[in-house]
Amino acid sequence: MSGKTTIYDIAKALNITAATVSRALNNNPKISQSTRKLVLETANKMNYKQNKLALALRSGKSNNVGVIVPRINTNFFASVIRGIEEGLHPEGYQVIICQTHEDENREVENVNTLLNAQVDGIFMSISNLPKEDNHYIERVIQKNIPLIFFDRKKEMKNVSSVTIDDYLASYQTTQHLIEQGCKKIAYFSGDRSLEIYEDRYRGYEKALLDNNIPINPDYIISIKSNVTEGRDAVEKLLALENPPNAIFSTSDFAALGAIQRLKEHGIKIPEDFCVFGFGNEPFTKFMELSISTVDQSPLEMGKMAAQVFLEKINNSDNKKSENKVVLMPKLLIRQSSTRIA
Repeated sequence: MSGKTTIYDIAKALNITAATVSRALNNNPKISQSTRKLVLETANKMNYKQNKLALALRSGKSNNVGVIVPRINTNFFASVIRGIEEGLHPEGYQVIICQTHEDENREVENVNTLLNAQVDGIFMSISNLPKEDNHYIERVIQKNIPLIFFDRKKEMKNVSSVTIDDYLASYQTTQHLIEQGCKKIAYFSGDRSLEIYEDRYRGYEKALLDNNIPINPDYIISIKSNVTEGRDAVEKLLALENPPNAIFSTSDFAALGAIQRLKEHGIKIPEDFCVFGFGNEPFTKFMELSISTVDQSPLEMGKMAAQVFLEKINNSDNKKSENKVVLMPKLLIRQSSTRIA
């Protein structure tokens, strides 16, 4: 046969109606098992492929979900996606992955594309969008499609989330550095318009205040999550009249850049200067000088997000309920911050 096989071709081959073929393919209980088996065998022989989008429109279920992340080239987001897939694949779901690259227009496009694809749910770690710009998220809620934020989130009604306790992670990290004898602790912050970075800053600030250590605005530097930003930030800090003796970085990549630059200046780590990262990227463990960091449990986060979705999708009463899951952070104390055993 040439061209694309249709249900009419199958119907003609079996001398039955196209409606009967359609019902058999969609497992309609009105069709006998023998007829269904015959239709399926014939469809397979004729290489018939169902139109998944048309089927989703008719049934209201596509068995696809969308995952929107800023980028996939980090261990954290890759591990969250793996966790979501491991949680949903046994239930028959496939995952569509979208990246925003921290671009608000791409984020809106991603949401619209997934809605047009009739996905059954959306998992999302937001990019840096204006706080008042929620129309694209409200479209998801209005369509009664489960939306689950993970890691980066917005506080919105009827939207669930899975995060770690970023405030506690930051407080404990700062407290650890203080206990190592560091009183002048610099802080590499992400964009504090995002809730997770504001929470991390508050944890850092509270730990300093609880230990009667004044907050030095010169020690607080906003960075992007890359090695170059960490290197450049160290140059600014070392140029200060009263430079710090520790860095708490909300990015492992920036922490790596900071360590590289400190070593180039002949500064000994951790004897003269302590460094603590965030994210537990794989390289932090295998460096010659292993880097202390916060483990965000991304695999567990992904699996928990999948569980939240399944609870919503399997109970229509739960679709508009909020489930705020907060995982506990894990501090991985390694060589870069350990002066006192």
